[in-house]
Amino acid sequence: ARHAGPPDGGWGWMIVAGCFLVTICTRAVTRCISIFFVEFQAYFGQDYARTAWIHSIVDCATMLCAPLGSLISNHVSCQVGIMLGGLLASTGLILSSFATSLEHLYLSLGVLTGLGFALCYSPAIAMVGKYFNKRKALAYGIAMSGSGIGTFILAPVVQLLIEQFSWRGALLILGGFVLNLCVCGALMRPIYLKEDRKTAPEVLEQDYVSETEKQDLKRMSICSPLIKLWPHECLCYCSWKEYDFLLMPGFMVLAVSVLFMAYGCSPLFVYLVPYALSVGVSHHQAAFLMSILGVIDIIGNITFGWLTDRRCLKKHRYFCYLFAVGMDGLCCLFLPVLQSFPLLVPFSFTFGYFDGAYVTLIPVMTADVVGTSLLSSALGVVYFLHAIPYLVSPPVAGWLVDTTGSYTASFLLCGFSMIFSSALLCCARLAKKIKRTHLQSLTGNTALKQHIWTNGEIAYSVTAELDQKDVEFLAVDTNSFSNR
Repeated sequence: ARHAGPPDGGWGWMIVAGCFLVTICTRAVTRCISIFFVEFQAYFGQDYARTAWIHSIVDCATMLCAPLGSLISNHVSCQVGIMLGGLLASTGLILSSFATSLEHLYLSLGVLTGLGFALCYSPAIAMVGKYFNKRKALAYGIAMSGSGIGTFILAPVVQLLIEQFSWRGALLILGGFVLNLCVCGALMRPIYLKEDRKTAPEVLEQDYVSETEKQDLKRMSICSPLIKLWPHECLCYCSWKEYDFLLMPGFMVLAVSVLFMAYGCSPLFVYLVPYALSVGVSHHQAAFLMSILGVIDIIGNITFGWLTDRRCLKKHRYFCYLFAVGMDGLCCLFLPVLQSFPLLVPFSFTFGYFDGAYVTLIPVMTADVVGTSLLSSALGVVYFLHAIPYLVSPPVAGWLVDTTGSYTASFLLCGFSMIFSSALLCCARLAKKIKRTHLQSLTGNTALKQHIWTNGEIAYSVTAELDQKDVEFLAVDTNSFSNR
């Protein structure tokens, strides 16, 4: 049965709990791989740049294969996708415990584990968006806080495991822990909303769809790899309509800004522990910095999610997001002058809080731009855009460390990248506001809010979903036009 709208509760809180566990088993475990950095470097006798590829490949594979996770979730089942991802990730970690070279770790810990995480991450996040509307930011804040609380708990635990069982034993235990993703998958009960787009057979039966359009749908080559699995019409229509948001100007701006933001944030999690060790901080204190960052990340997730759900800030989520990204960029710029444990603790507090803040708002911003019905596909693309920056930024930062002999250049590049991401969003919003003001002055219609175009019974917005008043106004205007 289809629901009239997201229930904003009920089983939705179990979905939040499942997504919370998914973020612990994926993002928190990925962050804790940086604790193995020094162990891998010492054991295999390699430099910073070659060792950093392990963390890069994990992050890259997770984000690069995110659209595959969305595809399986949309066309097979979210439950099946997450369970399969859990098995793959666990297998990768277990095989990594038997590694004899960095190349072995590139494949097992990098590619295989990253692929498993990809099948779990974006589908779980999209499910939260389907169950919540009014309290969406709060729900995401709780769900995404798993990354922070997982880092807080796992960072010291992983350090103890390495000391007690070596890095091989620690990876083996993490492999068993990640199997909990299969439990998370079982919690993801599907929900069907009336706002979800119709299936292809339903659309092809409508009178207003011309024969030419039907033939176009059947001829689309994008369906060719899967023709034997699904009927022509269904697959063609879904493949075509699920990604039509790619041409929306608002999504294009968000996508470009994500590229720079992803480049800036990734090296910090790889090099915070090695940098702390290089300035004389002990191993336990360095791991404790990651724990601080993780627990403050939780506070940022939940408090920012709750605040941006309030009426006074709900309309300003865009600026809250770019402010959080900009603040993290400033933190990176100041990091090279912080060369003692008492100075690095405030850094972990500040960076962790704003990292949790903007991570919470990424799916909320994406939903505001493309709508709930396309959220799974859009998140797959957004996380896919993280892939290349995640792949190249840690090795580039490592090369800069090897070349310059210090971390200053690496952290400055990260800081400026995140500040540019924030500035780009700010300029885009100001340009949109100036254009809208100019258009209103030309038309004399102060009630005009944004460009809208219609196609039959569906109304599309350039930058976001229409609010209820806009929908009612458009419906009345369309009816009056059809009666003429």
